[in-house]
Amino acid sequence: MGGAVRAAEIPNVSIQITEPRSGRELAFSVQLLVLLTVLTLAPSLLILLTCFLRFSIVLDFIKRALSLQQVPPTAILNGIAFFMTLFVMWPTFTAVYGNAFKPLSDGDIEIEEAFRQAEAPVRLFMYGQIAEDTSYISLFMNMAKLEKPDTLADVPTYILVPAYILHELTVAFKIGVILYIPFIIIDMVVASILMSMGMMMLPPVQISMPFKLMLFVLVDGWGLLTQQLFYSVLR
Repeated sequence: MGGAVRAAEIPNVSIQITEPRSGRELAFSVQLLVLLTVLTLAPSLLILLTCFLRFSIVLDFIKRALSLQQVPPTAILNGIAFFMTLFVMWPTFTAVYGNAFKPLSDGDIEIEEAFRQAEAPVRLFMYGQIAEDTSYISLFMNMAKLEKPDTLADVPTYILVPAYILHELTVAFKIGVILYIPFIIIDMVVASILMSMGMMMLPPVQISMPFKLMLFVLVDGWGLLTQQLFYSVLR
């Protein structure tokens, strides 16, 4: 080894933990703990507070209706639902970034104000989905023994979130039932033909699946499904 070759320099890393000396430092520590907690719950919030829940359930329904077991994989369907969710929720995410995250990072607002500014666009999106059917809001308001709200501002977030989740589950299952109907008809026709031919030992699914796939491809099933899912959210 020549003298020009130097050994690798590894920097020292030190972590220092000190007790807060003022109420401001204590408040900052609590705020940091709350922020880390929110970041930990971010995947669950992304799934439950957006249209990802509806998209993922409907895509799983269409996979089962086509009698497909492994194709496409669940990871692929979740990826499709994720990017569809980004497309639909992009204006909401932009509003959250512009009204809450950017001013907070610039030091213009405190974390409490940033939370309120980030909460408002998400609340508007959720309420926009359940505005036509507020039965779940009334259900949770009655369970919490709260007075009937007059406006959106009167609905607490802890009431709006479970109401939105149940509404999304209901809508997704309604869409899934509608998607199942034509494929169930094909299964029934194929099963009747096989029984009339005396081929009762042959599973009808093996015969009906190619016909269901041909029907789905001929009508451009993926395009129609994606379009109608978008329209179901962006009314």
